[in-house]
Amino acid sequence: MRALVVDDSKPVRSILTKILGDLGFACKQAADGREALDVLACDGRPDVVTVNLQMPVMDGFTLMGRIRALPALKGLPLVVVSSEQDRSVIQKAVSCGAGAFVAKPFTPAAISEALATVGIRPGGAVEPLVPLRILVVDDSAAIRGVVSATLSADPELRVVGTAADGVQGLARVAELAPDLVLLDVEMPVMDGLTMLRELRKVQPRLPVVMFSTLTERGAKVALDALVAGANDYVAKPKGATSDDVAMRIREDVIPKLKQFRQRAVIAGGPVPTIVAPRPPRPRSDLAVAAVVVGISTGGPVALAEFLPAFVSPTSIPVLIVQHMPAVFTSHLAERLTKVCGLPVREAPDGHEIRPGDVLLAPGGRHLKVLRQGTKVVTQLDDSLPENSCRPAADVLFRAAAGVWGGATLGVVMTGMGKDGLKGSEAVIAAGGAILAQDEMTSVVWGMPGHVARAGLAEAVLPLGQLGVEVAMRLRRRG
Repeated sequence: MRALVVDDSKPVRSILTKILGDLGFACKQAADGREALDVLACDGRPDVVTVNLQMPVMDGFTLMGRIRALPALKGLPLVVVSSEQDRSVIQKAVSCGAGAFVAKPFTPAAISEALATVGIRPGGAVEPLVPLRILVVDDSAAIRGVVSATLSADPELRVVGTAADGVQGLARVAELAPDLVLLDVEMPVMDGLTMLRELRKVQPRLPVVMFSTLTERGAKVALDALVAGANDYVAKPKGATSDDVAMRIREDVIPKLKQFRQRAVIAGGPVPTIVAPRPPRPRSDLAVAAVVVGISTGGPVALAEFLPAFVSPTSIPVLIVQHMPAVFTSHLAERLTKVCGLPVREAPDGHEIRPGDVLLAPGGRHLKVLRQGTKVVTQLDDSLPENSCRPAADVLFRAAAGVWGGATLGVVMTGMGKDGLKGSEAVIAAGGAILAQDEMTSVVWGMPGHVARAGLAEAVLPLGQLGVEVAMRLRRRG
């Protein structure tokens, strides 16, 4: 297979050529768009072209337009490799013909994933995706052993190294360039939180998943880590035997790690999917009685930015489902209280909902609302999980639609899976409205992506604009 690497940076061209060469490509290079067209004219059609956007003489946008205008190059796969992060710029690249977008700095996994996105399977391999390369950092040799063996048994994952503390972990990251770090919280020499802070100085976007015990201290430190830049956390598995622990890893840990495959296409976010928004309701029907929020992976940081934009002691109530175990949600409520300037609480059972309430579903329990005469009260229950989640956003959204009807505003934010989709359908059926977080600012565009692609969202907005949009809608309520 043949590839043409187009970039004005010689080091970048060399790195890309090495990665593609390891995947079986014979590569030619060009320093700008005009030189690339000359190579194409002389050597004919390659199997793929990687394109930088900002280059002298002829930029990537112009080059892709010229390629798309040539009948002999019709359908030629184009992969943009660029440091650009602005959504409008990326969408312009897509409109010019890019089939995938990889953000600098990139990893071999990101390049392989992008090739799979445009339909290229190097070497004709049956498995289109190279394994996600994982570094395990944990002070327990037993945990390192069982985690490494269980993860590597999955064809989509490969443990490329281990470390017993944060100092070793930082060295191994520099040595191995993994795609993801599974990081213990409490370790000697250098703990996980300290390692994370040091790592973020040099690797701001490398996915890090904290490996935490379900204890008060474990929950608090894991939340500190999420605020400091960790992408997610998983609970350390418990079991009477190594087989029990391995089963828990397969059921609970591996799905959390695989969610970061979605972001490998641009090593920080997939190519934005533009979805036509749902037409807004007539202005006279925009009264809002309550805001309900569904959120998961990336939630603590996103909520800390979203809520302060509109909550106040006199505002309408806000009810939140954040996918977390029970021991975590109380700490999250405390942290959000500090950033919001008013109490954020785990919702008590039977609580009368009042203006200014910001209520978080307790971990492990569904949160519903009921109307009792002139009052609306909370109801907690331990019924079966939905979408493998308890609490589940679908449960809250359905209950809210039944109580507040068309005055319900639902917001679906970053998170894995499709929790919130059925609940959003119920809100829309009751005459309410749904907002969704956009792909570029979501840690994982699962929950909001399903809602957006189903055409349920009136607006799909970046995180920084979501809270502002809610505030504007509240000011318009009659």
